[in-house]
Amino acid sequence: MLHDPNHLYIFDTTLRDGEQVPGCQLTTPEKIDIARDLERLGVDVIEAGFPVSSPGDFQSVVELSKAVDNVIICALTRANKNDIAVAAEALQYAKRPRIHTGIGASDMHIKYKFNSTREEILARAVDAVKYAKSFVEDVEFYAEDAGRADVVFLAQMVEAVIAAGATVVNIPDTNGYCLPDQYGAKIKFLKENVRNIDQAIISAHCHNDLGLATANSIAAIQNGARQIECTINGIGERAGNTSLEEVAMIMKVHNEYMGGLTNNIDSRMFTELSRKVADMMNMPVQPNKAIVGKNAFAHSSGIHQDGFLKHRENYEIIKPEDVGLLEAGIILTARSGRHALKHHLERLGHQLDKEELASCYERFLVVADAKKEIQDTDLLALVSKTNA
Repeated sequence: MLHDPNHLYIFDTTLRDGEQVPGCQLTTPEKIDIARDLERLGVDVIEAGFPVSSPGDFQSVVELSKAVDNVIICALTRANKNDIAVAAEALQYAKRPRIHTGIGASDMHIKYKFNSTREEILARAVDAVKYAKSFVEDVEFYAEDAGRADVVFLAQMVEAVIAAGATVVNIPDTNGYCLPDQYGAKIKFLKENVRNIDQAIISAHCHNDLGLATANSIAAIQNGARQIECTINGIGERAGNTSLEEVAMIMKVHNEYMGGLTNNIDSRMFTELSRKVADMMNMPVQPNKAIVGKNAFAHSSGIHQDGFLKHRENYEIIKPEDVGLLEAGIILTARSGRHALKHHLERLGHQLDKEELASCYERFLVVADAKKEIQDTDLLALVSKTNA
């Protein structure tokens, strides 16, 4: 598979890893709805499910394969022939199919999960890739728990699976263990020590157990990874996955520091798609979530509001419209200043002189102390008292 070294491939696993959250299961029609939105968003790969795990997952991969045209459809497997054969069957209608197979790479997993040895695991990894390659050209291999794996053995495994035909090698920080410099160094070591690394894309799949999934993914990009595995709203197993919208906006804001890499993401879809995923999966987005949280573009401190109203870039590094919001919010609270109050009164069509504003502001503070948030009806009542 030819790949563009200057392009960052976005691999969305909302419908696979994201759906593993208890209570977040989707029906096949719901998955198709989200998949079509992801295609419009501009992701390069959609991980559609784990076909051998259930008849529902199998059917979802079949139907998603039919529903989208321009995106790689990926199916997850373990490193065994039955899983791989079932995945290949589920992918039969995909225009661009990918099998994602793999096995544990850390000594912890090799000993306590597989009760095996490095040599046996290596052989199983190579066999799985070769078998997957007999069905599809595009094979991704995941080295599970790579974050805690011995880096020399990991390099040996990566070299072996690329030689066996892997087109993408996924280096998961399965348990969200790594610090950004550790994870970045691991990617750099593979780039510098795996002889055939130029024949495959390095992929980063990070979990958020320590709140570092996005930071680790960015460190991976800076050290040579060219695919990021992520989800809408950062949903996923345990504490979640890397947030797609966070990576995309970091790439936009800091493009010069990220090697000028391109991607196809239309960030203007983020707000709407975030809300759809949250509603369908019954997974509310925390208000202070970066990019898509309801407070991400809300200013409530008087100092911030004054600075924002004077020049929005004082407190805004991303334009709200770039992520699909109409405008930033100036939220009136007891911490708001005269400038914010004046802004909202003018929005409602009321021009107050300096003395009227001062009088209105004094009454506003009394109301604001009693209420957590001020509504337009409260402001209109304040103005009527000012004019009385």
